[in-house]
Amino acid sequence: MLKNRRAGRFGLVLATALFLPGQGAAASFDNSLLTRLSGVAPKLNVEVLQRALQASSCAVSNGVEMPERLAVIDFSLPSSEERLWIFDLASGELLLKDLVAHGKNSGNLESTAFSNIEGSYQSSIGLFKASESYRGKHGYSLRLDGLEPGINDLARQRAIVIHGADYVNDNWVRDYGRIGRSHGCPAVDQQVIQKVVDNLKGGQLVFKYYPDQNWLQSSGYLNCESGQIASTSERRQDNT
Repeated sequence: MLKNRRAGRFGLVLATALFLPGQGAAASFDNSLLTRLSGVAPKLNVEVLQRALQASSCAVSNGVEMPERLAVIDFSLPSSEERLWIFDLASGELLLKDLVAHGKNSGNLESTAFSNIEGSYQSSIGLFKASESYRGKHGYSLRLDGLEPGINDLARQRAIVIHGADYVNDNWVRDYGRIGRSHGCPAVDQQVIQKVVDNLKGGQLVFKYYPDQNWLQSSGYLNCESGQIASTSERRQDNT
C-alpha cells in the first residue's frame, strides 16, 4: 500500500512536471521528468527524448488529452537495434523496449526516407495519437492518428497502424542482420503486440523521430506554434 501511495504521488509530480505552462515547448516541462525517464532508458538518445516530451507537452497545452503513457520510436537507429520505448508517465517507469519495423521504401537496414503519401510504403515521422484497438488481417492491432499536417496526418487514411509481424524478432536480426520491413506501419514482435496495444490504446501519444531538418524546423509541436496547431485541429474536425 505504501508503495502504491508513493507511486501515485510521484505520478502527480511527473504529470505536473510534463505539463507546466510556459513560453513555448522548451519551457513547458520540467527537466526532472527528462532526467527520470532518461535514467530508466539510458540507450535512448536524450535529445530524442527531450523532443518527444516537448511535442507531447505542446500537444496537451493545445487541447490534446493528457496521456498516461508515451511511446518513442527513434528511426535514426538501424532496425537491428531496439528502437521503441514505452514509458509510464505516472510511475516514471520504462514499460517496454523492443524492435520496431519501418516501411520497405524507407530503407533497408536503416530508414532514411519518410512520407505522408498513400501507397508510398514509407514510414512517417512526428507526433501521433494512439486511438482504438481492433482485430484485422494482422491480428490485434492499434490505429494511429497523425497530428502533424503534411507530415503524418494521413496516417489513418494510409492504414498506418501498430501490428505484430513474424519478421520482427531477434531471429531475423541473427539471420539477415536486420528485421523485415512493413508497408509503412511500425510493426512489432508478435510476442509483445498485446502489451504494446494495451498500453497505448485510448489516446496515448506516440512520437516517431528522425533528424529530418525540414520537420524539425517546421513542426508546430516541436516549436509550439499555437497558430499552426489550431489550424490543424480545425482541419481535422472538418474532415470528421
